[in-house]
Amino acid sequence: MEADASVDMFSKVLEHQLLQTTKLVEEHLDSEIQKLDQMDEDELERLKEKRLQALRKAQQQKQEWLSKGHGEYREIPSEREFFQEVKESENVVCHFYRDSTFRCKILDRHLAILSKKHLETKFLKLNVEKAPFLCERLRIKVIPTLALLKDGKTQDYVVGFTDLGNTDDFTTETLEWRLGSSDILNYSGNLMEPPFQNQKKFGTNFTKLEKKTIRGKKYDSDSDDD
Repeated sequence: MEADASVDMFSKVLEHQLLQTTKLVEEHLDSEIQKLDQMDEDELERLKEKRLQALRKAQQQKQEWLSKGHGEYREIPSEREFFQEVKESENVVCHFYRDSTFRCKILDRHLAILSKKHLETKFLKLNVEKAPFLCERLRIKVIPTLALLKDGKTQDYVVGFTDLGNTDDFTTETLEWRLGSSDILNYSGNLMEPPFQNQKKFGTNFTKLEKKTIRGKKYDSDSDDD
């Protein structure tokens, strides 16, 4: 009996909350409609023009990003191009990769998806074997590494998959969350709740780092496939 009473009370409280929420939404809508009804033609025209200007500005920004190579995941051939690419864009993600490292191919797939979704950010990849000076300058020690750059300066790094749940099976949203945490793209989710926390298991595919040598320099490989 007590359990039934508790359930009944909970149902009534929930119903009351829903009614209150519905009432607030209706009042807000009524208020907005009333504002529109009270506007004269000049005010409505100004509101329309303001919105059109915002749309035009957004379209111009989109075209500017596309003209600079945003909207696609691209490989740059050498270090020289890296500096020019970074200089002309506010937000840049550069994947330092190596062909023989399996986890680089995993990142490639996710970065290609994000490059189309987030036009505000430029997504690049650079083979470490073609960029020894840059790797030394940026202290790239583990492959794969994502360098996150804002206004031409290195702001953060995503090294291996440690920040992505320690698994090869991380989702694109998990990588999106990690990049959003560094303010390198506009993340619409909750930054306080990493997506991989909702996964039942992670870390099973993470393997011990191995030492690799590139042109006489040692790098740590975050992959067991070489």
